Amino acid sequence: MSMRQSQSAVIERGFELDGAHATEPFEVAWAAEARWFIHFLTEAPGSRVAFQSQVSPDGINWIDHESSEPLESEAVGLLSIPVANFGHWLRLRATQISGDDRPLVRIYLQLKE
Repeated sequence: MSMRQSQSAVIERGFELDGAHATEPFEVAWAAEARWFIHFLTEAPGSRVAFQSQVSPDGINWIDHESSEPLESEAVGLLSIPVANFGHWLRLRATQISGDDRPLVRIYLQLKE
């Protein structure tokens, strides 16, 4: 029996969410499981944010992942989004829906075969 491979990547170290933002593409073809973690380094209580996993056949053209609805939340704490059946490329789209304060966000992607 061999040990399963895994990888944890900090996709965004800290960006101020002002409107909409998409992470850089990440190639994930080898993985069977993926999970996003969104950490609000500077919280924005009262602001609403939405996160949507996106998939791509080539890392250039993107569509929303069909099996998951956007995760909407207040911009506080730590969020987690599991992703399954994702193909070769993943990225995460973040959108501030409401509120005047801009949260500072760190995004991680964890993968496992």
